[in-house]
Amino acid sequence: MAKKSAAIGIVSAAAAGAGAAYLVRKVKGSEGPEAGKKKERKEKDRAGTEPGAGYRNTELGKHEKNRKGIYYSSGNYEAFARPEKPEGVEEKNAYIVGSGLAALAAACFLVRDGQMPGEQIHILEAMDIAGGACDGIFDPSRGYIMRGGREMEDHFECLWDLFRSIPSLEDPELSVLDEFYRLNKHDPNYSLCRATKDRGKDAHTDGRFNLSQKGCMEIMKLFLTEDEDLYDKTIEDVFDEEVFDSTFWLYWRTMFAFENWHSALEMKLYFQRFIHHIAGLPDFSALKFTRYNQYESLILPMQRYLEQAGVDFQFHTEVTNVVFEIKEGKKRATAIECRVKGVEKGILLTEKDLVFVTNGSCTEGTIYGDQEHAPNGDAQVRTSGCWNLWKNIARQDPAFGRPEKFCSDIGKTNWESATITTLDDRILPYITNICKRDPQTGKVVTGGIVSCVDSNWLLSWTINRQGQFKDQDPGKVCVWVYGLFTDVPGNYVKKPMKACTGKEITQEWLYHLGVPADQIPDLAENSAVCVPTMMPYITAFFMPRTKGDRPEVIPEGCTNFAFLGQFADTPRDTVFTTEYSVRTAMEAVYGLLGIDRGVPEVWGSVYDIRELLKSSICLMDGKSPLEIRLPGPLNGLKKPVLHFIKGTVIEKVLRDYDVLRDGMI
Repeated sequence: MAKKSAAIGIVSAAAAGAGAAYLVRKVKGSEGPEAGKKKERKEKDRAGTEPGAGYRNTELGKHEKNRKGIYYSSGNYEAFARPEKPEGVEEKNAYIVGSGLAALAAACFLVRDGQMPGEQIHILEAMDIAGGACDGIFDPSRGYIMRGGREMEDHFECLWDLFRSIPSLEDPELSVLDEFYRLNKHDPNYSLCRATKDRGKDAHTDGRFNLSQKGCMEIMKLFLTEDEDLYDKTIEDVFDEEVFDSTFWLYWRTMFAFENWHSALEMKLYFQRFIHHIAGLPDFSALKFTRYNQYESLILPMQRYLEQAGVDFQFHTEVTNVVFEIKEGKKRATAIECRVKGVEKGILLTEKDLVFVTNGSCTEGTIYGDQEHAPNGDAQVRTSGCWNLWKNIARQDPAFGRPEKFCSDIGKTNWESATITTLDDRILPYITNICKRDPQTGKVVTGGIVSCVDSNWLLSWTINRQGQFKDQDPGKVCVWVYGLFTDVPGNYVKKPMKACTGKEITQEWLYHLGVPADQIPDLAENSAVCVPTMMPYITAFFMPRTKGDRPEVIPEGCTNFAFLGQFADTPRDTVFTTEYSVRTAMEAVYGLLGIDRGVPEVWGSVYDIRELLKSSICLMDGKSPLEIRLPGPLNGLKKPVLHFIKGTVIEKVLRDYDVLRDGMI
């Protein structure tokens, strides 16, 4: 897949010019010893000894299942099909560890596509509530709590495939997808102020990336680099200040929560995955949001669907290990070890039973503070032991991954969020002044995060459609706040964010809203309540990695076992998305149960020359890449090449996407 994207990217780079120098260096440097070895390996992999030997043009077998028991499809032919009932499904039991989005999605696919009886599906959850990281609750002792939010887009193919079948809780005649689609058609999302500085003043990023030519070339070089060359590398290994000082990096790091020390490979995968949304990055017009918090909008409808199907939810059940029999290259899960309300228990598995495990969690070990207490010391910590579970499984075979790569350095994987709830209308004018919208209309408010560019914590905040909770007091507004840098003193509160109470976090936020300094203490005390949450592993999946660190969804040799969620590995898609959770669930269920229906492939914008051309224009803030002066003799080649394409479909495409302009030929 990576090689295909590189080939398409080369076409775009040639048109764009920004990556041309890199391409020349790449070609010149490809004749070294290592390149020769790669070429030799590729030649050995080819079938036949002569070019075209034994070749026959045919589409027979194009949908044959891979070694994991699945195949990928695109278009609507298979997207709307209902698969046949898998043979012997009535004789199987499925045990799903965890009840987050991936786990619930797996259960839904077992019911819908696997046609497994609901009572034979068992969801084992350590907590007393489903949802995992997709939360949203009202705690009477603290207030409203949302640890995070979910940004979604059109091409979450597996997610929408799932939710087209889940009935809405608001109107059973509609699906969750119907409800979501209509909402975002009638009230489209976009931001009117992406960033502020100087205490609430518009930073006037004005939809521009402000990347230099060198910065564009660094991004293009990363785009074209093979995955293998990025193993265990960080973003700061591939970018320098040309990118880090740009508005592009402000947009990117605050929207996706990337840090300089995170994985260069994940950065590349994100860029390729969302290349079709580069134009919508500055104002969030690429994004779509649910009406309510993710728990009420996504999790509860799934839970209702599963309960009505008879699925067995077992809360207060902490799974501590899955025991395997490993022989002759086959790996079979034979027992589940768990703790039910503190009592040790074992579940023996037959050869027909299936096991699905959510390995790792970005919200594991969340520390909760409140208005008067920081999220440390004696604050509440809720754990499910999922990291230890993965470690216990991984000890049994290398194919089960290396969890330590992700959970061993919380100094690099943590950040803190907070839910601020306004109690009256005194703060609202400062919000309206920035986002240019009334937060109490029930429609889009900020349209995404507003980042405070001069905040020591790199504070960002957002207000989604209110009320964010179905039972929310209409006079209150829920604000979600997060800071990427939790260990440095704030601008107003001279303490690190992680040491601040809810009240102090509100004070820092009010400072960046532009509230007069003499009013800040009173408003933070009497006009708002804040619940901070420190998450030690929130960006653990962005840690630099190499092949095998994340186990495959169905590890090599496994006959009845699969991993789910953000720390399982599936090609081309990107972690920290709802789509990734649902995709791993679909692949796991289809593979283990032998469902004869294609898994929708990851949206192919990275192979679409139109999207690549548009993105090159966007990255250069509207300037045509053909206007860039190329190094050495390359610049002199532009005119002859452009003359050669005159009157062809290539000229038309370049003109259609504003790369080729009048006077260039």
